[in-house]
Amino acid sequence: MTDLAGRTFIVTGANTGIGLVTARTLASRKARVILACRSAEKTQPVVAELRAATGNPDVEFVALDLGSMVSIRRCAADLVARDLPIHGLINNAGLGGARGVTQDGFELTVGTNHLGPYLLTRLLLDRIGATAAADGAARIVNVASKVHYRAKAIDWAAFQGPTRSRTGFPEYGVSKLCNVLFNAHLATRLPPGVTTYALHPGVVASDVWRSVPGPLRWMIKRFMITVEEGALTTLHCATSPAVAGESGLYYDTCKAVTPSALARDAGLARELWDRSAALVGLET
Repeated sequence: MTDLAGRTFIVTGANTGIGLVTARTLASRKARVILACRSAEKTQPVVAELRAATGNPDVEFVALDLGSMVSIRRCAADLVARDLPIHGLINNAGLGGARGVTQDGFELTVGTNHLGPYLLTRLLLDRIGATAAADGAARIVNVASKVHYRAKAIDWAAFQGPTRSRTGFPEYGVSKLCNVLFNAHLATRLPPGVTTYALHPGVVASDVWRSVPGPLRWMIKRFMITVEEGALTTLHCATSPAVAGESGLYYDTCKAVTPSALARDAGLARELWDRSAALVGLET
């Protein structure tokens, strides 16, 4: 879809990496693009750069820290209060190889990569549904990873408290499994006209690895694809007419592929939905 004039997209983590490429491409196609990021100081120069590079004045910043339930609720409330349509919510932001806890006491990676986007999506879902009712369609895109294939189980107790592994990578795999499971169950609950997609962007040399120690980060990023290549499947899921009739599937290199057996467990997906709702203070 080359002309996106009149459409509004929210891209989380869009001041760097594949989120930035995604935002730039959408803006170049005349969409209104809202960069939902933690730091105004780091994001406002990016907004100015995108406006200048694309000639599109409808690029803006909204504050969002996915590690803070307060920040997520404030961001969603601000967006809803503006009465803007939401044709696309792209849950792009994330981190890997990190250790710690979020502001709310959740394990850092699972809290940021799953519980944060889960809450944001649910808080914006009514507006996304209203947009689809008015304009015919709206989409939710969840950037996951093929690392989800490595996750063999979900330890629910590990969602709260500090990271248990020494590297943070097992928690990263679980968080990406949660992205795929969430996407699959979300598809069963969406309003008419709304579709949802999960995807593997490729192993991308992006800031998602910012918490990995410097020498190791430099070494592993040498074997990764560029952020421009990594954004292709996101953009395909967010805008391509070819997937307009699909929902709840998992994509790699712009094609629907089969996720892990665990990611196809409908009962586990429902349990994740219910447990996540309880953790973030929502009804199931």
